[in-house]
Amino acid sequence: MRLKPFRIERYFAKHEFAAEHLLCCSDCEPLQIKQLLELADSDSLSRWENMNLAYTESQGLPALREEIAGMYGPNVSASEVLVLAPEEGIFLSMQALLQAGDEVVVMVPGYQSLSEVASGMGCSIKAWGPALQPDDSLVFEVDTLAKLVSRQTKAVVVNFPHNPTGALLSQCDWGRLICLCRDSQTWLFSDEMYRLLEHDPADRLPSACEVLEEASITLSGVSKTIGLPGLRIGWLVCQDPQTMRRLQELRDYTTICNSAPSEILALMALRARGKLLQRSMAIISHNLRLLSAFFGAHQGAATWVPPKAGPIAFPAFHLGQSSLLTCQELLDQHSLLLLPAEVWNHEPSGAQQRLRIGCGRSSLEAALAHLGSYLTKLEQDKSDHTPDKPR
Repeated sequence: MRLKPFRIERYFAKHEFAAEHLLCCSDCEPLQIKQLLELADSDSLSRWENMNLAYTESQGLPALREEIAGMYGPNVSASEVLVLAPEEGIFLSMQALLQAGDEVVVMVPGYQSLSEVASGMGCSIKAWGPALQPDDSLVFEVDTLAKLVSRQTKAVVVNFPHNPTGALLSQCDWGRLICLCRDSQTWLFSDEMYRLLEHDPADRLPSACEVLEEASITLSGVSKTIGLPGLRIGWLVCQDPQTMRRLQELRDYTTICNSAPSEILALMALRARGKLLQRSMAIISHNLRLLSAFFGAHQGAATWVPPKAGPIAFPAFHLGQSSLLTCQELLDQHSLLLLPAEVWNHEPSGAQQRLRIGCGRSSLEAALAHLGSYLTKLEQDKSDHTPDKPR
């Protein structure tokens, strides 16, 4: 297998811990450990205080798997849950499902490993891209997906709510997608890392594991929704026994098992997920109001279309330069980090000068002040260089 450099992660590695202001994060406000411990129930707190720092069970802490299974429909059991790092889940799933020569349909733009692992294995990748709407929003159309899926398609890889656009299918279109996979006998890999952060709870889609039990793998975790990316805890739900067994076998070649402290802290968090999700949504809702007002004051610089779900947006800017250059200038002049469209290797997004903005951090208002100063200066420079009209 030959994997190309992971552009978004290399960009973060270079800038994330050097920039003073972050305006691109895809996670919600991270918790301090003391905040999490204050939410712990008696059982998880006892587990924490009496924890043995030995190896853990390779499939994951049984109590944690039970808690995760309870987040889905009654047909999901703890035996169908594998606890691991989210990125590891993508890597192992592609290894379990695919082999060289297989055809895979993947959403673009998207998190690079969702397509790159399959590509590196020698699979044929078909890109399902969004349709640009008159208001500059991006919509993934199931009719377009239907034209890409064939009897030769081994897997469809989706991510709803979507990173980086914040797009979400309607209930009807999600049902059509499920039927399409079932009718074509295609596996569905569903990245649901942002599920539960729908801005309108009525928009929440059933998990893939609840509606395509026979041929789906669901990915989720605690990184994005409840502010615990440092735990490195996620999970796969797979109800096909043979595939689950293969996932566990492959996991022996990666991390083998999880960190004992991380598993117990994740158990605490999931048992308190109602409060943590409420906290995340309060921050997102507040920040979306700030962003609407901000872009209303800078209408010439960008088109603001609020995301349907999740803590990220992908507005198109109108600055007459690449988003890569814009981000470099923001770093140089304001120590402000945004993500340029170029890190997704998606030419249409680059042509639209899109930047990813994170809506889930409490520091957004301070970061926006720096973006505002940058845009105001650009607008002033443009005005200064505009010739006066003849009188």
